[in-house]
Amino acid sequence: MKRRAFLWIPAALPAAWHSQPEEGFTPLFDGKTLAGWSVQQGPAPAFHVHDGAIVGHAESQFPAWLRSQRQYENFDFRGEFFVKGWTDGGVYIHAPEHGRNTWCGMQVKIFHAPDKEPQPNSMGAIFPLIAPQKVNVRSKGEWNALRILSDWPRLQVWVNDEVVQDLNVETTPELRHRLRRGYLGLSTLGYPIRYRNLRLRELPDKEKWEHLYETAGDFEKWFVSESNQRAPARFEALGAVLRGDGLGHLATQGKYRDFQLQLYIRGPKHHNGGVLFRSSGKGLTERRHYEIQLHNVEEAHYPTGSLYHFKRATYPRIEDEQWYLFQMWVQGRSLLVRINGENVLEYDRLENLDEGHLELQAHQAGQWIEYKHIWVKRL
Repeated sequence: MKRRAFLWIPAALPAAWHSQPEEGFTPLFDGKTLAGWSVQQGPAPAFHVHDGAIVGHAESQFPAWLRSQRQYENFDFRGEFFVKGWTDGGVYIHAPEHGRNTWCGMQVKIFHAPDKEPQPNSMGAIFPLIAPQKVNVRSKGEWNALRILSDWPRLQVWVNDEVVQDLNVETTPELRHRLRRGYLGLSTLGYPIRYRNLRLRELPDKEKWEHLYETAGDFEKWFVSESNQRAPARFEALGAVLRGDGLGHLATQGKYRDFQLQLYIRGPKHHNGGVLFRSSGKGLTERRHYEIQLHNVEEAHYPTGSLYHFKRATYPRIEDEQWYLFQMWVQGRSLLVRINGENVLEYDRLENLDEGHLELQAHQAGQWIEYKHIWVKRL
């Protein structure tokens, strides 16, 4: 886990960013309220404002965290955090709407110990994988400056005006498949970390996604490709959510050969469904398709994430009736499936290399399955 790729461009590494003009920065904290932030996975009092700083209560135990109102792709984030004694927490970047922040996005670790030998869990680490170049935390009741500059593929982190991370995320195997857009988040794990002077400057986006489903108006980008007479397929556009029931498939109007697919999925206990790709647009009635199974049964022959008929996936960390992040890369003969930030399937022997439809499957009459934020990007 010590592999890393640095981009050494000395002119781009200012020694003291405090002295630079901060044109274009937007405050993320007004010093008085939590306006622009919301508590996630914890009680509302988990975070509060005191003496001009955001403070985590003792109730802010994991997994409670404070989430920004907006999502960001590329940005320059600056702020300060206060450390006195044992402290443990972090700043999330590119956190998902649902799922595991540290694994779908990334976490810059905040920790009190001035480790002489930097570790993947030290202050300034991309936790828990990439150790910082150095540890220079001030932990005796002092404020520390933090800067995170994310401009894909480059990720840089400064602590107290010194560079502690300088990575090419694209060539860092542990990070290259993380989300490139998401929320900022603050975590304290129940320790008395304080945050203040939070501000951000957005940088130009670089990703170009095609939104296959965001609102009910996107339903016209799909068609019912198969429906069973005994239990007809029912696909409904419920605002931001696309729901399937019955037995059948919903296919994209467009065709894709090499692509990245990203969406959120949830279903009831032991739900059953699937995602078809490179298909003929006729569901399972023709053999020209591949299917990624969605079956939340750990002991199933092909559980969620499996390439049906070809390779069983590692059972992912998902829960019944809870949204999970589904990501898939298809390029040539190669396939990668990630679920909730884990690689659950890799396969490099695809034989059908023709472009085809994407299809969503409803495969269990009387049990719903839901999809949302369905994005695709051609590769």
